[in-house]
Amino acid sequence: MKKSELPVAIIGAGIGGLAAATALRAQGVEVQVYEQARQFARIGAGIQMTPNAMRVLDGLGLRPQLESIAFAPRSSLNRAHDTGAVTNEFPLAGAVLERYGMPFLAMHRGDLHAALAARVPAAHIALGKKLVHLDQGDGEIVLRFEDGTQARARAVIGADGVHSLVRELLLGEEQPRFTGRVAYRTTFPASRLGALDIGQSRTKWWGPDRHIVIYYVTRNQDEIYFVTSQPEDAGWLTPESWSAKGDLEVLRAAYADFHPDVRAVLAACPDVHKWAIFQRDPLPNWGRGNIVLMGDACHPMTPYMAQGAAMALEDSVVLARCVAAHRTDLDAAFRLFEQVRKPRTSAVQAGSSANNWMRESTNPDWVYGYDAWNVSLDAGAQ
Repeated sequence: MKKSELPVAIIGAGIGGLAAATALRAQGVEVQVYEQARQFARIGAGIQMTPNAMRVLDGLGLRPQLESIAFAPRSSLNRAHDTGAVTNEFPLAGAVLERYGMPFLAMHRGDLHAALAARVPAAHIALGKKLVHLDQGDGEIVLRFEDGTQARARAVIGADGVHSLVRELLLGEEQPRFTGRVAYRTTFPASRLGALDIGQSRTKWWGPDRHIVIYYVTRNQDEIYFVTSQPEDAGWLTPESWSAKGDLEVLRAAYADFHPDVRAVLAACPDVHKWAIFQRDPLPNWGRGNIVLMGDACHPMTPYMAQGAAMALEDSVVLARCVAAHRTDLDAAFRLFEQVRKPRTSAVQAGSSANNWMRESTNPDWVYGYDAWNVSLDAGAQ
């Protein structure tokens, strides 16, 4: 196979990697996705798809399917942790549809991932392929995997998340900074709540030094999700593990002075995972030559604006548009992608780190109104 006929390799079959594969294939670009997991699993996690993210998913053809299974919150409801007093309520449902032309949906992360995976032919997703090395040559890259196999590509997109090996191979090892905070999260059947009504909003309960977000993740409102953030020592786990189990009694004790509705949700919860929240310094660059990073691999952020996956989705579209504009020069396409996207993702990173999004009256237009399909590719215009 000639170098020009080689596929673009995408490392990581998460939300960003699968969206990038779909967007690039729509531009006629041959892709091959490599994922280290041996199978996809429906991990217990919810995800909020804000209008900017839904605009991407709509363009990928997934909006009708997602609207048929996801929960459409009535509002973004922010409440004081103990009294339940409302500090801010931002209307969602029909209001954001009218304002931004897209809905705000809450769903199970596994359901979103499955919908994206179905858009990429199985032959273009290789599971059980853990990358160990890249050999970057002139117009060609050799990928080496842990199982002893190798593959060739004309370019590599590192969509391999916060633990990105592509980033490490390009830029060296990096030590993230522990924020001193830990998040607990899980999904469970809403029937376990008994007579408790959590309402029709996506609700965030704000305490002095901790918070909890609670919402349904299905249209039928039969599955509930919560995620927390609180101060806690993180000596117990591998940095940024998503699979460590949490102690329910420790979690419940941490929210013992919260509103009875919050305590009731935690009392009904049968099982929970926890992970440490880390921060990373902005990268000096997102790639080199015909290798580029996207999503959490290059701009990981704290989860306080619900924009981590949204930024990866936006990346996927802008990256595909840049490749379409520079089909014969992927180096130029990747540099353009970085120039266009870095100001946007840096601003969202900073906003998320502040952890005050929507607590008081907020105008989210700059986040929710972004259109990855039509934003200017003139980097100087950003």
